[in-house]
Amino acid sequence: MRATTGHRGFTRRQMGKVITYALLIAVTVVLTIPVVYLISTSLKSESEYISEQLQFLPRSPQWRNYYLALTMIDFGRYALNSFLLATSFATLTVITSSMAGYGFARIPGVGRSRLFSVVVALILIPASIFIIPQFVLFSNLRVTNSYWPWVLWGLSASPFFIFLFRQFFLSFPAELEEAAEVDGARVWRIFVQIVLPNSYPALATSFILAFLSVWGDWLMPLLYLADKNTTLAVKLITAYVNPQGFPIVTPTLAASVLYILPPVVMFFFVQRYIMQGVVTSGLKG
Repeated sequence: MRATTGHRGFTRRQMGKVITYALLIAVTVVLTIPVVYLISTSLKSESEYISEQLQFLPRSPQWRNYYLALTMIDFGRYALNSFLLATSFATLTVITSSMAGYGFARIPGVGRSRLFSVVVALILIPASIFIIPQFVLFSNLRVTNSYWPWVLWGLSASPFFIFLFRQFFLSFPAELEEAAEVDGARVWRIFVQIVLPNSYPALATSFILAFLSVWGDWLMPLLYLADKNTTLAVKLITAYVNPQGFPIVTPTLAASVLYILPPVVMFFFVQRYIMQGVVTSGLKG
């Protein structure tokens, strides 16, 4: 009788795993379909794309679309603009947000909890609300048509990343910091030499999210940057047109495939740290 119960329990566990994996595979397939369709459509001819007959796969792959995507605009220059802008912004944001998060987690002060509540409340405010006052501010500062708005955004840190770092640092072993204090280390040295080198999950998570927020943004570059130093996202929606001024869709989709490759490659390199950061950033607090 006991053996039968144990066998039934084992079978239920196995069934639970099968159902879980089946659901995960189904969700993965659903999420993958748009990407596969994007790649498939980028290999179609323009006539196939505008055809009323729905066809998932191209009759004959048009690799020339990728050649057009690279040659119709100065693809390399705009991609480099996007990469430098996103990398610089992400680096500054990670530095300032980690400093603020460590202060909220470890440095006592009057009104610290109330100030942190204000920071958390800022996460709930939609970014679109700040577009007009930010534009007026940067116009008065005469920093439009340059990368200075992103430098100022990076230096001002991010409420969400401050929250993420604060939660991560709360779970950081206090014994390491106490041992450093006994050896005479001050707060800045502890933060730079002990805390940050052991914070790769939070650093990687915040960096990739900050990078993607700029890499995928087209509205702010459209407002603040001139054509010569704009980003690839802006050119994707404005530059791929025929001599009559009408958009050419298939080269645009081919450029979109190339556009999503850097974030995908970056994610595969840092996904382990991102998963650790998601798991460990909410353990305390």
